[in-house]
Amino acid sequence: MAVTGNETARQLVQYVVVRSDLLHQMAWPLGAIITQACHAATAAIHLNYNDSDTQEYLAQLDTMHKVVLQVPDQPTLSTLSETLREKNIAHKLWIEQPENLPTCLALKPYPKEAVHSVLRKFKLFK
Repeated sequence: MAVTGNETARQLVQYVVVRSDLLHQMAWPLGAIITQACHAATAAIHLNYNDSDTQEYLAQLDTMHKVVLQVPDQPTLSTLSETLREKNIAHKLWIEQPENLPTCLALKPYPKEAVHSVLRKFKLFK
């Protein structure tokens, strides 16, 4: 938890989940993959701007915490997006245009414990 003055702020995390096959099988440049993650993270914040967790996360500007995870391919990313939707976990599935290619997704900021059970099987992106 981050400490601000005499109070303790909750640790909020924004999770970004990226397809690893873009790098390892499709040979996308790393910069292009990072750009996809940035698009998804920004879109998730925008779509959930008025959410109280999002506002608290943005208020912690210098201590924002993001975690970038990987999925092996597009079907796994789509399945994860559907699972998140079923569990009412706010997120943005980023679909690169004009290719219409799902590349990654980002959740709105959440306390880690609120989404850990859905994301725990995924490893850090590398």
